[in-house]
Amino acid sequence: MTILSFDSVSKSFGALKVTDDVSFTLAGGEALGIIGPNGAGKSTLFNLITGVLMPDAGRVLLDGRDITGESAMQRCASGIGRSFQIPQPFDHLSVYENLLVAARFGGGLSAQEAPDACMDLLRRTGLARHADRPAGALPLLDRKRLELARAMATRPRVILLDEIAGGLTEGECQDLVATIREIHGEGTAIIWIEHVLHALTSVVGRLMVLNFGRLLRIGDPQEVMAARDVQEIYLGIEA
Repeated sequence: MTILSFDSVSKSFGALKVTDDVSFTLAGGEALGIIGPNGAGKSTLFNLITGVLMPDAGRVLLDGRDITGESAMQRCASGIGRSFQIPQPFDHLSVYENLLVAARFGGGLSAQEAPDACMDLLRRTGLARHADRPAGALPLLDRKRLELARAMATRPRVILLDEIAGGLTEGECQDLVATIREIHGEGTAIIWIEHVLHALTSVVGRLMVLNFGRLLRIGDPQEVMAARDVQEIYLGIEA
C-alpha cells in the first residue's frame, strides 16, 4: 500500500528549477535510496516532503491525503520524521532532553509516556551511556545516532535520512547501518539520501537517481547503477 506520493512536483528559485516535474511513490515499510551529483535537488526534495518548502506545482500525498499545503509541524505530527546531513541537536540540552523534546512536541507523547519511550530509544541507538551528556559534546558518530533517535522519537511512519553515514569510518558506518536496518525491519518506511553507496544499497530495495532536479531513473539498485546514463552522470565516467 502506498504511504507517500509525489505527483508531478516542481520547485524553482527564480530561473533555477531545482525540482522538475518529479513523480514517485513510496510503499509502507519500503526503503528507497536517492543518489545524484551535488546540486541534483536531493535536499530540496526532502524539504518539499517535510513542508520546509512548498512546491510551485504538483502535490504531496500521505496515505492518499493531500498534504501539500500543510506546515512542517503538521507533517511531523502526521508521521514524517527527518534527520539532517549536519546534526542539529540542542547543544546545551542533554541527549535525553533532546529526545524528550522530540517525543513530546513532535511525537505528541504525554508527560507520562515520553520518558519510557525516550529511554527505549537511547538503548536501541546505543546512546544510553550518554543520556546525561550535553548533546554538543558528543563525537560525530553519536551525534549521528542522536539525529536518528530524535527523528524516531517523533514516531514517524516515514523517516528521511540525509547523508547520515557521511564522515564516518567504515566500522562506525557498519554500526549505524545495523541500527537503520533494525528500524526498517520494524516497519518504518525510509527514504535515504546517501553518497556512501555500499551502506545505502545494503538497506534499500529501490534506488532513485536525480540529476538537475529531474528524476533520471528509479528501480532495482543494481540495475540502476549499471545503467549507462547513471554511470556517466553520477560516477563521472564515460560508460
